[in-house]
Amino acid sequence: MKDTLETRLGIFVALAVLAAVLILETVGGVELFRPGYHLHALFNNTQDLKVGDRVKMAGVEVGRVEKITLEETNTKVHVTMKLREKVIVHTDSIATIKFTGLLGQNYVELSFGSAGAPRALDGASLSPPPPEEEPPDLNAIMQKINKVASGVERVASSFTGDKIDNLLGPLTEVLKANKDPLTATISNIQAVSSQIRSGQGTVGKLIYDESPTNLYNSALSTISNLQNTATEVQRTVADARKIVDFAYSGQGTLGRLLKDDQLYRQLSSAMTNVNQILEKVNSGQGSVGKLINDPDLYRNARLTLQKLDKATEGLEDQGPLSVLGIAIQSLF
Repeated sequence: MKDTLETRLGIFVALAVLAAVLILETVGGVELFRPGYHLHALFNNTQDLKVGDRVKMAGVEVGRVEKITLEETNTKVHVTMKLREKVIVHTDSIATIKFTGLLGQNYVELSFGSAGAPRALDGASLSPPPPEEEPPDLNAIMQKINKVASGVERVASSFTGDKIDNLLGPLTEVLKANKDPLTATISNIQAVSSQIRSGQGTVGKLIYDESPTNLYNSALSTISNLQNTATEVQRTVADARKIVDFAYSGQGTLGRLLKDDQLYRQLSSAMTNVNQILEKVNSGQGSVGKLINDPDLYRNARLTLQKLDKATEGLEDQGPLSVLGIAIQSLF
């Protein structure tokens, strides 16, 4: 009977110890029997970090905080972390204390570090973030929030009682002194709004006119005409480009004139001949030159025309029969 009781008591104690270990593993975060290695980091402030808090990398849990102590110089806080064996941390990784919210649990965040850096071995120390990248202290944040709330409360309390009357008093007096002009202005605005709503005036027609000749349709017609004009201009430009390309390729009269050297020489020779003829005419050479430049030839031509004119007048005086008789006599 005695052996049976001791056996039961031993089994109960063993189960209790096992349950305590399981509770510590799951709730307390203490990893007693899991293989792993230890890393260290120094912080100016742990911000209520506790033993058993999580160690994360990119949001994934990779270990737990195992120990928190003060350094002998009392200037830094020494945090010991136990990481799982398969987790790879590089020597240039940075350890930062973060929190999940204003009331959330703190944890240690490890950066990946450089891919080419060596792996941090058991007992290695990681660097903390630079001072400008350290997360703000939660207590400091709460103090700032309290200061802001106090300022808002003071501002809100200042707009009560006589202070509001003092603030709004001048505005009330201005409104009373300008009551009639303000009333007239409001009436005018209402009248203008009524005219616009009834479709009167330029703005009213622009908004409410639904006739086929309203401003909107006119604008659409104008835009359509502009588009057609632009299309015609594009066609004209395209045709002109074709003509230029055709001439530039040496086809047609203009193209040959531009590209054919022989035609150019012929045209140049013709222009030279024309210039020579004009020079001879100007100098009085040839029949045309003498006709233009010789005054005697001009006077003789003038006398001849005068005689011809007198002869014509004499024929008119003799009549048709006399002219016919003279013609017959000349024949026989």
